[in-house]
Amino acid sequence: MKIIGLTGPTGSGKSTVATVAEENGFFVINCDSIAREVTEPNSPLLPLLCEAFGEEILFADGTLNRKELAKRAFCSKKNTELLNSIMLPFIAERIKDIIENLSADGVEFVLLDAPTLFESGLDSICDLCLAVLCPENIRKKRIIERDNLTEEQADIRLAASKPDSFYCERTKHILVNDGELQNFLAQISEKIGELIQ
Repeated sequence: MKIIGLTGPTGSGKSTVATVAEENGFFVINCDSIAREVTEPNSPLLPLLCEAFGEEILFADGTLNRKELAKRAFCSKKNTELLNSIMLPFIAERIKDIIENLSADGVEFVLLDAPTLFESGLDSICDLCLAVLCPENIRKKRIIERDNLTEEQADIRLAASKPDSFYCERTKHILVNDGELQNFLAQISEKIGELIQ
């Protein structure tokens, strides 16, 4: 089994890469989906999040108010790191279980779509890591539209994310998404072709 770790800052275009990889036979593990799974009601993770960020991050029925958690967790680098320190061990454990099952099923190629690939230590289980970078002004526009954020909320979230240098120092496999879709898709196809050799 070949495991490719996909990472990059918010709004860079990771989901486009994941879609192309899936079309080319990769089994895609989406860490955002895993994060939802491990924060379902009665999860052992929820009390830990409440302790760190307050009971107000839960709705009255005990489900996680993701918007409220995001508001509190992404307001500073310190809070973002606190969120990661609580959640990433649960996410990493679940991903390792999934990969074990995929391996037993004979799956050949796995793409691990993980915004916090390096921070979680999950890069250690990957054969190689691929980062997607994108100019900040494009990312800002994208996350405002995608997550229905105000300009101020987008600025706070971008300020809490890692700089491009963080990714460039950790992998030589970089895709640059400059907003020109056809160029980006061509880069992805070329890279996917290399990876499945």
